[in-house]
Amino acid sequence: MGMTMAEKIIAAAAGVSEVKPGDIHTVELDRLMSNDGTTHLTIDMYNKLKNPHIADVNKLVWIVDHNVPCDSVKTAASHKKMRDFAKANGIKFYEGAGVCHQVMMENHVTAGELIFGADSHTCAYGAVGAFGTGVGCTDYLYAMVTGKSWLLVPETLRFNLTGKLPEGVYARDLILTIIGQIGANGANYAAMEFGGEGLKTLDMSSRIAMCNLCVEAGAKTALMEVDQITLDYLKEHGREPKHSFKSDDDAKFAKVYDIDLSTIKPIVAKPHFVDSVVDAKECVGTHIDEAFLGSCNNGRIEDLRAGAAVIKGKKVHPLVRFLVVPASAAVYKQALKEGLLQIFMDAGAIVMNPNCSVCWGSCQGVIGENEVLISTGTRNFKGRAGHKDSFVYLASAATVTASAIKGEIATADMV
Repeated sequence: MGMTMAEKIIAAAAGVSEVKPGDIHTVELDRLMSNDGTTHLTIDMYNKLKNPHIADVNKLVWIVDHNVPCDSVKTAASHKKMRDFAKANGIKFYEGAGVCHQVMMENHVTAGELIFGADSHTCAYGAVGAFGTGVGCTDYLYAMVTGKSWLLVPETLRFNLTGKLPEGVYARDLILTIIGQIGANGANYAAMEFGGEGLKTLDMSSRIAMCNLCVEAGAKTALMEVDQITLDYLKEHGREPKHSFKSDDDAKFAKVYDIDLSTIKPIVAKPHFVDSVVDAKECVGTHIDEAFLGSCNNGRIEDLRAGAAVIKGKKVHPLVRFLVVPASAAVYKQALKEGLLQIFMDAGAIVMNPNCSVCWGSCQGVIGENEVLISTGTRNFKGRAGHKDSFVYLASAATVTASAIKGEIATADMV
């Protein structure tokens, strides 16, 4: 019986020749990422162990990104705990470098790896053909101490992509469309695998955006077929694939979806669920108080270029706060070099340091009672961006920027 990409990566990590959905295997992990959202809790548990030990410090990457810079004395204490522990134990540590998943993609992840991250959007790493999945503190600690963990082999949902996205439509619109189609529970504990001729039309930034959001359909992980775009990206970043797996022709998929990219339109996800998606035109005219362009999903240079193209020579609506937050220091510097940040600032946007910002909703740009945010962030759950009685709409960089100009939800062709 043939195997899917996810099954092949698990089999390799387990040191066995074959696995099938429903099997449970002990696996060797390639990397372990954690951020300031929960690392202080992991450290507390580690310090209570009878024989504390890090199996392989070279596998660990710790990144401060959720509250940067610190927003409170409590946050400062958790950052200091993380910083001091990393230094004492020789753990690779980033602070001010950007959002964890973007930093990992820029500096560490490669095809064929099996990676645990203490963050749900770790599935972003599937953009280069790596099996990334989010775990909690307890599982992270066990993996940190032993270098291993266990995995229940997931079923795989296959998405065959054909055609090409129309002008002004983005991968963000595509993945929101897919989540709306299959539902927030449509891929529960499954691997979402993407391939087909249409995949070749999507650059790496688009692939990251798609894989990153797959957890919003309940996915255990997401995987893109490794192709020349993958290999070129890895080479550009000084890395070689560990494995370049592709699903076998006779691999068994739980379900197969055929997606024609040419049919995708600009999309908005309405409060308070990511799968509450509609044609953006249906939300046109909805009042907004704040707009956010950033996050691990949509804060790369390609997204900033799209937003800058919409707002160049125009102004942010006087009653709107428009937060522009590059996903990493590398993206920030590239945007600065290209003059994109100048365009945003001339328009009246607030350009901020690389961090999770209002996507996380605990520090920068928090919205108040009955306020409305349109965002390129990852989630629009109730209270996600501030007050429990606030509202978050999700959309592409172009739609968010157009809305910031109009003061109400709008598409790029309306400004």
